[in-house]
Amino acid sequence: MMDIAASVLFLSRFQFAMTTVFHFFFVPFSIGLAFIVSVMETLYVVKKDEVYKKMTQFWGKMFIYSFAVGVVTGIIQEFQFGMNWSEYSRFMGDVFGAPLAIEALAAFFLESTFIGLWMFTWTRVKPAVHALFIWLVCIGSSLSALWILAANSFMQNPVGYIINAKTHRVQLTDFGAVVGNKQLWYEFSHVILGALITAAFVVAGCSAWRLLKNKNVDFYRKSIKVSLIIGLVACLGSIWSGDLQTRYLVDNQPMKFAAMEGLDKNSKNGDWTMVAGFKDHKKTWSIEVPKVLNILTYHKFNGPSIKGQEQVNKELKAKYKNKQGDMNYYTPTRTLFWSFRVMAGSAALFALVAIVGLWFNRKKSDAIVKQKWFLYIMGLCLWLPFIVNTAGWFITEFGRYPWVVYGLLTIADAVSPTATVGSLLFTNIVYFLMFSGLGLVMIVLSHRVLKEGPDSVNPDGYAVEKTEDSSKADPYEMGAVKHD
Repeated sequence: MMDIAASVLFLSRFQFAMTTVFHFFFVPFSIGLAFIVSVMETLYVVKKDEVYKKMTQFWGKMFIYSFAVGVVTGIIQEFQFGMNWSEYSRFMGDVFGAPLAIEALAAFFLESTFIGLWMFTWTRVKPAVHALFIWLVCIGSSLSALWILAANSFMQNPVGYIINAKTHRVQLTDFGAVVGNKQLWYEFSHVILGALITAAFVVAGCSAWRLLKNKNVDFYRKSIKVSLIIGLVACLGSIWSGDLQTRYLVDNQPMKFAAMEGLDKNSKNGDWTMVAGFKDHKKTWSIEVPKVLNILTYHKFNGPSIKGQEQVNKELKAKYKNKQGDMNYYTPTRTLFWSFRVMAGSAALFALVAIVGLWFNRKKSDAIVKQKWFLYIMGLCLWLPFIVNTAGWFITEFGRYPWVVYGLLTIADAVSPTATVGSLLFTNIVYFLMFSGLGLVMIVLSHRVLKEGPDSVNPDGYAVEKTEDSSKADPYEMGAVKHD
């Protein structure tokens, strides 16, 4: 019986992780790309340069694809709350329902309405009005993220609630506290900046691959310039917001912080573990740098002793003994430790690539076209943000183990009592095949957009039907691009 219960729990967790990771491939990309496309269209309105209009339409097609896939995977993710996590839904419904209802009825409505207007009104409204549409889409997508993260932040740091004595469920008492949750604003800023980094380096990476083929050099150089400026600013902001969020965890979620830094025992000297090996939560070997952990945590060479996992586990066992008995509260240390290093190291790498790319791509210089080695590096960087976003998600979600709602409800208590191994195996297989198909479709469509190039759209934003002769003609003569 215990084996079946463990299998149900494992398969439920695996399914939710698979759905969320795949969904989170597209959410940051579409949020960030909405902003970049908005900037490009604003540049077109201000400068009257037709290249920026082509850039808006070209990268806008990729945004529409990512938006569509994100919607599909998001719907599947929400179904799981009732299918596999009904106990969680009952316990959290009063709190979880409010932000999700606002997200669906306000933010998503705003986003989906104006994306339709933006797609079909290229020649029907003034350029400035048309640019306003995509900015409203951008705002809507960011607000969607805000309300979803409001629910997630409550799971990390519950505020503004009571436990109803009759139902033994969470009851919302202060919606303002949920919105004002510090965890929410640290999380939201980091997610939005990460979204800008994702889109910026996908645009720059795709542009680099086309420059390697000497295709539409002016178009792709301008795309790289816009995306890398946004990407560099977002990288610097992400490092800042990540520092704030990490320092917040020292007191708010000390076990997560200790695992991220590889601390099995209390750190008295503030030595920072650069790399290490682990057996369970204990270090078997490590390379450490003196005082660096104090600098990262307290921004000074000396500071209070930082709690290790063993100390935190003792404190949590004492705190929750009456609720959970004599259970341990250790998190997956290897996952958190290496995910944090992937995320932090990649932020520095992205900033370096952006600086070098902007230098090579500076005005009146074609150096970037000649630097084949750098174009390959930037081209490969288009895949890295998706790995980094997944690493960040691992830190956020695995870091509160074994809780699904920190301090209130464990993961084991949240799973549906009616879920079966058979149903979960079947849906896991179906979802995996569905996600693989959707991912393949997204890659194929994006590759087709890149292969067709920026001259594949006309002033209405629709694809140009190319004949054997017209494909070789000048796009301006074909009417594919209209001069002001």
